[in-house]
Amino acid sequence: MTEHDESRRAFLVGTAAAAAGLAQTAQAQPAQAQPATAQHPAEHAPAGTRLGAFLNADDSAALEAFVERLMPGEPGIPGARDAGVLNYIDLALAGAYADMQDFYRRGLAALDEHCAKTYARSFVALAPAEQDAVITALTQGKAPSFTWPTPQAFFNTVRTHTMEGIFADPVYGGNKDFAGWRMVGFPGAQPAFTEADMASQDAFTRGPILGLQAQARRT
Repeated sequence: MTEHDESRRAFLVGTAAAAAGLAQTAQAQPAQAQPATAQHPAEHAPAGTRLGAFLNADDSAALEAFVERLMPGEPGIPGARDAGVLNYIDLALAGAYADMQDFYRRGLAALDEHCAKTYARSFVALAPAEQDAVITALTQGKAPSFTWPTPQAFFNTVRTHTMEGIFADPVYGGNKDFAGWRMVGFPGAQPAFTEADMASQDAFTRGPILGLQAQARRT
């Protein structure tokens, strides 16, 4: 993992850790997508076909590569791909974020148009450093292939949804195996906290981590 990757991961994890510290008494409520546990890897579907919820194989491949550059993984440390961010966004776009379907369609089309004009390749086919350069161009508004959404709006939205997919309850299709919560020491939907738990500023280290599905089974 490069120094650039580490700083990007530190930013996302630090932001989530701060949010988790404020959420010791309540479970975060992300997009109300249809619950699912299965992943929809783009490489197992013919190009252009629809996957399990909304995204087709081409869009899925591009989006998964994009979010992995926002939150890159390495051996022993999960990234966006390991956490199931693609699955989270796919389900959300078929549910609570259905009004953003055209936003994603047009944004992903503009992304590949920009890459084709700049590198004569798709975003998926670029090397990681080139993908990072494309993402930087988006943040700086230097991607004229984007009209609506703007490049900054597309980047900011995907980054927000990436954080949701990593740190929201797994019932919504992301945060696979509690990957995000384990990174920040968040205990999940615990039924009760002791007075010491409430006062502590340290990460919660006792097990198990509980999600909403586990809570539903308990009740």
